[in-house]
Amino acid sequence: TFMLLGNICTRNCSFCKVETGRPLPPAPDEPQRLCRAVEELALKYVVITSVCRDDLPDGGAAQFGQTIRALHRCNSGIGVEVLIPDFRGSLLALEKVVAAQPTVLNHNVETVPRLYSEVRPQAKYRRSLELLKRAKSLNGGLLTKSGLMLGLGEEEDEVIQVMQNLREAECDSITLGQYLRPSLKHHEVVRYVTPDEFAQYEAIARKMGFLGVASGPLVRSSFNAIDLFNEIRLHRSTSHYI
Repeated sequence: TFMLLGNICTRNCSFCKVETGRPLPPAPDEPQRLCRAVEELALKYVVITSVCRDDLPDGGAAQFGQTIRALHRCNSGIGVEVLIPDFRGSLLALEKVVAAQPTVLNHNVETVPRLYSEVRPQAKYRRSLELLKRAKSLNGGLLTKSGLMLGLGEEEDEVIQVMQNLREAECDSITLGQYLRPSLKHHEVVRYVTPDEFAQYEAIARKMGFLGVASGPLVRSSFNAIDLFNEIRLHRSTSHYI
């Protein structure tokens, strides 16, 4: 997994340890430098994410697009999964990413709507759902993915409702993991979800029709990303999923 666009975020989510402030301008040679790193590491599948860049007109979408294309030029067989911010709901920004043809487009809803004001105060739940839905409308064959952290104070019925909302947005796969507090300054861990509960959520997600599910205490957005991608691809090829 690689993070684009620096290490300073323009948002201040209570679960995240990334520093908030005024970022530097995007580095023009960043896509090429990332390609060199991927070549040196002989990687076959990469995940590209970024800080939120609300200071940029397109939220950094052009940098995503340039990086995806650069990776495809360097290695036509490489898998490129992107974990993108919401671009403040900009369809034009999203189009820049989708047009570059990522292998998987991931955007995390992170938590249930009730907790957004505490956990993601500068984000909007419906905006995130709409982004995933629009990605499908731009490219019906694009695999989409989202994820939630559990243990922030959500209730079981709220988690199930979020999963249902994601399926209504045609989201293909989902990750569910335990939230761990980066420091005492961050949102507290309200509870630790048991392995049995994670297994129950996995069963519910699969019953809903998610083609790829990773659910467990140590699961994160890029957790075994290539394995989850292969699972989605296998299920998609052997089902009547639409």
